[in-house]
Amino acid sequence: MSVSLLSGLSAVASHYDAVLCDVWGVIHNGRSAFVTACEALKKFRAEQGPVILVTNAPVPKDRVTRLFPQFGVPMDCFDDIVASGDATRNELKGFAPGPVYRIGLDQDFGVYAGLPLEFSDDPAVAKVICCTSLRDYPNGTPEPYRGELMRLAAHGLPMLCANPDVQFRQGDRLIWSAGSLAAIYEQEGGKVIRPGKPDDPIYRLAIDKAEAIVGRSIPPERVLAIGDGPITDVLGANRQGYDALFIGGGIHGDAMGQGDAFLASAQTVLDADGVRAKWAMPELGW
Repeated sequence: MSVSLLSGLSAVASHYDAVLCDVWGVIHNGRSAFVTACEALKKFRAEQGPVILVTNAPVPKDRVTRLFPQFGVPMDCFDDIVASGDATRNELKGFAPGPVYRIGLDQDFGVYAGLPLEFSDDPAVAKVICCTSLRDYPNGTPEPYRGELMRLAAHGLPMLCANPDVQFRQGDRLIWSAGSLAAIYEQEGGKVIRPGKPDDPIYRLAIDKAEAIVGRSIPPERVLAIGDGPITDVLGANRQGYDALFIGGGIHGDAMGQGDAFLASAQTVLDADGVRAKWAMPELGW
C-alpha cells in the first residue's frame, strides 16, 4: 500500500472515533509548540472524539505535561496522555523488589517513585535493567556504553527500555535516546522489553483511556495513530491494526523532499523501515 498525501485532518476525521497522537516532533519540538497541529487536535476533539497523546517519554505523564505551558502547547488539545514512563512503571511492578540496575539521568528517576524497588549497580545482584536515557544529556552517544552493556548481557539481565526512541529532535538537533542503548544490548545478546511504542503495553493503556471517555469499545479501524517515527509510531499502528498518519517534518525532516517531492521521500523513509502509513503530511494541520 502506497502512502497518500493528506491535505488536512478534517478530510478524514469522520472516519475515526479516536486519535492517538505522538508528542515530540508532532505537537512540539522540545522548545515550542506547532500551533497548527495543536489546533487540528483541538478541532478533532470538538467535532469527532477523544485525543490521547502517546509518548515515549521515559517519565510519568505529569512530567510530560509540566513542560507544555512553557512550550505553548494548550491543555485543551488533548483528553489524556500516556507516557512510556507510565507503561514502564506497570512493567517494573512485575520485577519488584528487584534490585534494579539503573541507566539514565537523575531527572528520569521519577519513574521509580513510590514503587517497592531496590537498586544495585552490581550486575551480579541486579535482577533487571531499567534504561531511561543516556547519562549525558544532550551530548551523549551510544557506542561508549557497549562495554557496560556487554557485561550486563553476560549476566542474562532483561532490560526495560523506558524510551524506545533511538533519537528525538530537540529544536534543530537530534539527541540520542534510550532506544539506541537497547539496540546495542540486543546486538550483544541481551533481551529488551519495550513498554513504549511500538509494543503493546502503551497502546493498551491508551485505548483503555479513549474507550473510557466514549463509554464503549472502539474497533481498531476507527483509530488513527499520528506520529513522526516509522519504527515507533507507524510500526505500532501497523501492529495494532490502526491507520497511520506519518508526519514527515519530525525526526526525518532532513530527509523529506519539498513540494511535489514530499510524498516520494515519505514513501522512501517508510519503506526503509518496512512499515506502511495510509496518510502522510509534512506537518499536522486541520
